[in-house]
Amino acid sequence: MSREAIYQLINVSKEFDGPSEVVRVLRGVDLEIPRGESLAILGASGSGKTTLLHMLGTLDTVSGGKIYLNGVDLGTLGDRERAELRNQEIGFVFQFHHLLPEFSTLENVAMPAFIAGKGRSQGLRMAKEALDMVGLAHRLEHKVTTLSGGERQRAAIARAILLKPKVLLADEPTGNLDEENGSRIGHLLTSLNNELGMTFIVVTHNPELAAMMHRRFELRSGELYAQ
Repeated sequence: MSREAIYQLINVSKEFDGPSEVVRVLRGVDLEIPRGESLAILGASGSGKTTLLHMLGTLDTVSGGKIYLNGVDLGTLGDRERAELRNQEIGFVFQFHHLLPEFSTLENVAMPAFIAGKGRSQGLRMAKEALDMVGLAHRLEHKVTTLSGGERQRAAIARAILLKPKVLLADEPTGNLDEENGSRIGHLLTSLNNELGMTFIVVTHNPELAAMMHRRFELRSGELYAQ
């Protein structure tokens, strides 16, 4: 594995047991992702994009091959080690923000810090800094139910970058937004990639968002092709 790479995928495959036959979602995927790179993965619905992203984020496991993150074979980790890795090293942004309606914007963003064992005052201070980075410093104490769709996604991004992870994984982050807000989120993500230097991998149907990334790949018939 190259010293400059943060991810290395070697002959990665993924299969599921279907009702009558084995469904092969990924076939022999090889990929090396440098530190600090931004990368888009495109493909039709059901092509395996989200499955691949979940394996990169340790939310799912490979059927064959290996995925290395920072030189560590993810297949060798137990459940607790995977959970700790997700909390400390990987940030997630999804199409739906998954914010908790009973808490303020500030408290929602601070949740990863609380899970990591940070004190309340420290966690809230970190959350305030993250919200300032995404342009939501004026919405700290608002309930998330009062935020617009674009603001909720920005809050979700602030939560994802709170602990300064090495990797940010995004699954259709603009898929639930109108064109204007989707463009704003795309520009925000690319600016954070440049500013924080974290590796950014996005699964998307949005060609405008994909065009903002350093590299673009397409999944077809379980195989990964560079665009």
